Amino acid sequence: MPEIFGYVLIALVIIGLVKGVRIVPQGEEWVVERLGKFAGILRPGLTVINPVFTKVSYKVTTKDIILEIPEQEVITRDNAVILANAIAFIKVSNIERAVYGIENFREAMRNMVQTNLRSIIGGMDLNHALTSRDRIKAELKNAIADEAMDWGLTVKSVEIQDIKPSQNMQHAMEQQASAERERVAVVTRAEGEKQSLILNAEARLEAARKDAEAQMVAAKASAESIKFIAEAVKENNTSATFLLGDRYITALQKISASDNAKIVIMPGDLVGAVKSLVSGK
Repeated sequence: MPEIFGYVLIALVIIGLVKGVRIVPQGEEWVVERLGKFAGILRPGLTVINPVFTKVSYKVTTKDIILEIPEQEVITRDNAVILANAIAFIKVSNIERAVYGIENFREAMRNMVQTNLRSIIGGMDLNHALTSRDRIKAELKNAIADEAMDWGLTVKSVEIQDIKPSQNMQHAMEQQASAERERVAVVTRAEGEKQSLILNAEARLEAARKDAEAQMVAAKASAESIKFIAEAVKENNTSATFLLGDRYITALQKISASDNAKIVIMPGDLVGAVKSLVSGK
């Protein structure tokens, strides 16, 4: 009988050692409870506990935790619908709070990030929301940091994975952009036509000015020529008679060469006619 009792005692000791020996892996910490009450935390390594009154209730990772925040629709201040999702990096800094302060800290953090993300983007206009990732990220981290600390968590970083307009909003923006490009094209064409008209008008004005200047120069030259001729023929009409006769003959040749000229009447005394023009008779 004593031998049986000894064997039973040895068996119980072996079972107790097997049940009581715990090896905690690196990167984890275990929460143990004694008679249903928090008793302590097992650090990485070999630990022996009382398997009768003590049990491991929770196994918590001490590594950084990656929380994927699913995509959600958010309405901006100007009633535009955009799609946004994020990713949060958190770490358990107080295991007791993380285990007993909240039922499921992962789900709680995920919901809190979603709620604050909607609130922050909802206070922005569409264009501002699409171009202010850094501001949204900073405000989101500050908004959840205090609450996470109460749960024994530390927010390492929050990143905005994607933020974009919804399908309907993208279509509306494409139409708006197309209309804006068309408006710019019309304005550009109108400006080009306006500049072309201005340049043509300036060219015509410059041409008319040049023609007027040429006519003025020609008139001055003609006046100087007439003055010179008048001075030359004061005493002798022979030169004037020759010059006028030459021009008179040239004019008659042009008239006779014209297709419309059918009959050309020439004076019989050509020299007399020229002398009459010179003498004024």
